[in-house]
Amino acid sequence: MSQLALFGTSADPPTCGHQALLEGLLGLYPAVATWASTNPLKQHGAPLDERAQLLGCLVEAIGNPRLHLAQELSSPWTIETLERAHQRWPEAELVFVVGSDLAAQIPSWKQADQILGRCRLAIVPRHGWPLTSQHREALEALGSRPVELALQIPATASSAVRERLDPSQIPAAVLPALLKHNRYGLAEPPC
Repeated sequence: MSQLALFGTSADPPTCGHQALLEGLLGLYPAVATWASTNPLKQHGAPLDERAQLLGCLVEAIGNPRLHLAQELSSPWTIETLERAHQRWPEAELVFVVGSDLAAQIPSWKQADQILGRCRLAIVPRHGWPLTSQHREALEALGSRPVELALQIPATASSAVRERLDPSQIPAAVLPALLKHNRYGLAEPPC
């Protein structure tokens, strides 16, 4: 049974950090599935279908046949996403990938113990969000043995890009779609 890394993201918008993460996961796992999702704890700057299109532009630009845009996995609830992934890839060992900024939230997620029982949890370090021993202990108390991935991801965040538009933090493949939709204040090509 081979491993499948699952990475859902708000993609609001996709950043160079998302690109680095997806490329890094391809170096660690035989297959990677990604999708744009709606996080019930966040407000989003663009509708889900546009964010999925933006993420699709990034996936296409990466151009690796082991990377799949699996928008059908999208759900505000991780347990539903994992059920859908298991139905699509019943033989795969599912590895659910989150940023370290979400580690403290996972115990409060809907059916967190069931989520952690259906997958391996892989945590990607994010600048300013260390995985503390308290976070690790809370996850282990729910039956998880989280793995911290040794990936170097640029210190970019979609929220920061939305607040202070910095086109240098947006992958070139995503810029045309942002211009098309006039999202995040990007109405003309950057100089």
